[in-house]
Parts: sequence; structure tokens; C-alpha cells
Amino acid sequence: MTRPNYVLRLSCPDRVGVVATVTSHLASRGANILEAHHFLDPVSARSVLRIVFEPDGTTLDETAFGRDFGAAMQPLGIEWTLRDLANRIRVVIAVSKQGHCLMSLLHRWSTGTLPVDIVVVVSNHEDQRRLTEWYGLPFQHLPIGADGKEAQERRLLDVFHAARGELLVLARYMQILTPAACRELEDRAINIHHSFLPGFKGAKPYHQAYQRGVKLIGATAHYVNEDLDEGPIIEQAVERVDHTCTPEQLTTIGNEIESVVLNRAVQWHAESRVFEFGNRTVVLR
Repeated sequence: MTRPNYVLRLSCPDRVGVVATVTSHLASRGANILEAHHFLDPVSARSVLRIVFEPDGTTLDETAFGRDFGAAMQPLGIEWTLRDLANRIRVVIAVSKQGHCLMSLLHRWSTGTLPVDIVVVVSNHEDQRRLTEWYGLPFQHLPIGADGKEAQERRLLDVFHAARGELLVLARYMQILTPAACRELEDRAINIHHSFLPGFKGAKPYHQAYQRGVKLIGATAHYVNEDLDEGPIIEQAVERVDHTCTPEQLTTIGNEIESVVLNRAVQWHAESRVFEFGNRTVVLR
């Protein structure tokens, strides 16, 4: 029988012996460490660690492990979480009319290269129903009705909770979440946008970029918070362009970058690689 893999996420004020204490404890219990990443943030003077390990034996009593591990880590003030990597996080995707990010996520999920369980796709439009159902997933159409945007948003959140969602991915979902929804989904919602913000807001950002003769285009994936498009950045990418690119070509390039960046952000979140330091992140890859 294949032994399960567990991931430990740890954070604490930095001090001598943090890494040694954690790894020695695991080794003394027969755990086999498969991955280990450590980072000391020089501004906050906090250490973060991500450790993947196999337990001694084919199963792990998580309650007993937590009691034992917690007692050993308490003197160092270590905050920690434990997760069985076999238990994939449950993802709800929200999308509007554009399907390039959704298609990329669904393809990687279906081929097993994105370590999540996509459970439902929700949209304020019908455009992506056929694609979603082709992949065998439920599609929930949630238009903004006469009762207004906040009521529609409440329905979206109800779907998220009913599906036991653990992460909401805004895959070019062209509605702004209210501050209340942002608070409800804190650290559980990832958005993707073109990196022109705040310079090119609103409709047709790539056409605006063309008019300004940009030389770089890109995309940013970030956690959602109450400050519009100001949440902690998880991943970014750019590509050089020049005067020969039409607005349509810039859009195509931008869409490809958005898809790649969003996939990376979702994967790193699902693998417990992202640590937040205020409004910035550290990604232990």
C-alpha cells in the first residue's frame, strides 16, 4: 500500500533551532521528509516552513499527531496546519462570457495536472455552459435579476457553501465582489486580471494598451480582498510586444498569459505553498 503524503505549513517568530526542532521531531517519529522549504522574512523576522513527509506506516492518526506535535512546537510559538495531500481542495469557478481561463483550468483538472477537485462552475451568463457540461461538471446560471446584484452574489455564495467549496476561482468573472463577500471569502478567493491595472481599467484593456503603444503585457493572480485588485499577489508573468501587434494579437497573448498565471496560482494554493505577510505573499516552490 502506498503511504500517504502530508504537508505541514508552519509560521513563527524566527529564532535559532526552529528548523532543527521541527525536522528532529518528525525524524524521531519515523517520518520520511520528502520536501522541505524554509524562508526567513527579514522585515517581519518570521520564519515560514513547508514540509512534505510520509508517516511511519501506512496510516497517520492525525489527532494523536496533532496533540504530540502541538505540544512539542508550543514553546517556539509555532503556528501550524497539517493536510493529507490526497484530500484535494474543492474548487468553485466563477466565470462570465470569456472562457479562456476556464478552459485551461478544466483541461488541467481533467488530465490530473491540477491537484484540485472542481465541483461546480457558476456564471452570470450562459456562454460557458456547453464547455462546462462537456467536462461532466454542473453549471449554475446565476443572472443578475430584478432583486439586484447583492442578491445574485448571495446566491453565488450559497452555491459555494452548498458545494462545500474551499476555494473560489474568479476566472474572468466580470463582477466586483462586495466587501462583505470579500470578508466571507478571505484567503479563499483568487482573481486574475491583466497587469495593466491601474493604468487600463474598464472595457477593452488591450485596446487601451495598443493606443498607448505598450511594450510589455502581462497578468496578475491575487487573493481577493476589500480593496479592488489590491489583494496579495500570488503570481505574475509578462511578455514583450511591439508596434507590430494589433489589439487582437495583444488580446490573444494576454489571454494566454492570464490562463498560465491563474493555473499556477491555483496550483500553489492547493499545494499549500502560499504564505501571506500582510499584503504580500511568499510562495515556497
